[in-house]
Amino acid sequence: MGLFSKKARGGKRASASAQRSARSETLDHLQAFVASHEGCEAFIEPPTRVTETTMVIVAETGEWTRRRFPDEATAMRAAKHFKIPAYDVNLSGYPSRMREWNERQRKSLG
Repeated sequence: MGLFSKKARGGKRASASAQRSARSETLDHLQAFVASHEGCEAFIEPPTRVTETTMVIVAETGEWTRRRFPDEATAMRAAKHFKIPAYDVNLSGYPSRMREWNERQRKSLG
């Protein structure tokens, strides 16, 4: 289930206040990430059979965060609100700095 979906787990409708709270938490998290990291860019991942639309924000260092969105248009509006460039990941791919950051994290943990 997506954070902005109208249905909660079990098929019941999520309350309007629960939807607003989830939306607010998502936007607050992403805004805090953008504010605390230089050179952020958004990469919009389209929905698949098993996942909803997601936005990955990648910082200049390669550090990243991902959150769900109800659709691609909403994710693009959020990127515009954060004043960061947004790309369709199917067209642009992920930046190499993200893969490099992931590799450094794996090495530091292992």
